[in-house]
Amino acid sequence: MIFKGVGEGRPYPPHGLTDPKDWAHLPPRAVRLDELITTKATLDLQTLLSPDSTFYGDIFCHVVRWRGDLYLEDGLHRALRAALAQRAVVHGRVLSLD
Repeated sequence: MIFKGVGEGRPYPPHGLTDPKDWAHLPPRAVRLDELITTKATLDLQTLLSPDSTFYGDIFCHVVRWRGDLYLEDGLHRALRAALAQRAVVHGRVLSLD
């Protein structure tokens, strides 16, 4: 299994970071794919296969730590591309709500 779990929706409370610029203060770090729970159950293959899919957003995934679990809020396509390239980690900005 690529991810720890596949979810639908965000089980954690709203955190107020709505724009990619809001996440910029969080330093990126390596996060293991098998520790992530997705917040989306579906993806768009055109976005997955697009070479410029991160052109307009943050190049790092957005991850929320809540009650000891890591939720992949933004970056499902980047994480899946990493898995397809046989990488066990993806770089992300982690917001802790614990």
